[in-house]
Amino acid sequence: MTKTERIDAVLSGQKPDRDPISCWYHFGTQYLPGEKYADIVFSFYEYYGFDWLKVMNDYFYPMPVGYDALKSVEDLKQLKPIEIDATPLHEQLTAIDIINNRLKGEAYVCDTIFDPYQSLQKSPVGEYLPRLMKEEPQAVLDALEIVTQNTIEYAKRTLALGTHGIFMSILSGEDKISKQDFLVFEKPFAMKVFAAVKEMGPMNTAHLHGKHIDIDECLDFPVAVLSWEDRQVGNPSLQEVKRKWSGAVMGGIDNTIMTRRTPEFLMKHTLEGIEMGGKSRFFLANGCSSPAEMDTYALKAIVDVAQQRR
Repeated sequence: MTKTERIDAVLSGQKPDRDPISCWYHFGTQYLPGEKYADIVFSFYEYYGFDWLKVMNDYFYPMPVGYDALKSVEDLKQLKPIEIDATPLHEQLTAIDIINNRLKGEAYVCDTIFDPYQSLQKSPVGEYLPRLMKEEPQAVLDALEIVTQNTIEYAKRTLALGTHGIFMSILSGEDKISKQDFLVFEKPFAMKVFAAVKEMGPMNTAHLHGKHIDIDECLDFPVAVLSWEDRQVGNPSLQEVKRKWSGAVMGGIDNTIMTRRTPEFLMKHTLEGIEMGGKSRFFLANGCSSPAEMDTYALKAIVDVAQQRR
């Protein structure tokens, strides 16, 4: 099978010739223009020979002009519809366009985005978000609506460039967000983003971030794939989710140990993950971003054993 045939088989519930594999980490290159970032990402893909490419996105959601923090109701009102090409997100779209053109349909590409809640949390509102959620919940909800529409616009732009899916990180574990806050401030807005691009991305993926995930609250995301740290204690297993959900699952490799074990151990660990994933509806991947200092020999060994070259 070709790489795209392998992905299509998994997405359609058929048995591929082998499980497709990919891994990723943060490059820390958000200060670079998109053209240079594209070169880095493409060389990463070629060096390891992944079956699909998840493009990390480290360009932050933009701050309103003249503000260094949004910490009041009036501040939150400064969030407006954005002109994407006038923000750092333009660099990500530039990289995505270059990467898609270079691949020429050889492999699927997923663009990473963060759900609207995380977009606020990662910079514009930051440490003030918990207080505002408690004291001014409607103002936060109104702000999330604005960010959601901007996120939808970005998602449509990247998919229109030939990207095969958005890979959206969603805080889902109890160590990251309470269940009540997840249901009020997180899930509804992530749902809106996915619903808006459901027909545009055959490999749209919900990445459920955190530990102690209530998987039953995540089974209605309108996506093709669910990704999470399945090998973390307290999280549901790949088999458990496949019994409950008809889509594909992604995982099998514990990202937290990838720089703390020998290549020999990691190859055995990868084979265990393949067994856990089953014969269909399974993408082999790190449960979340791996450390950037990943040993090239070790990551090569993981990919090679998954592709049965060792």
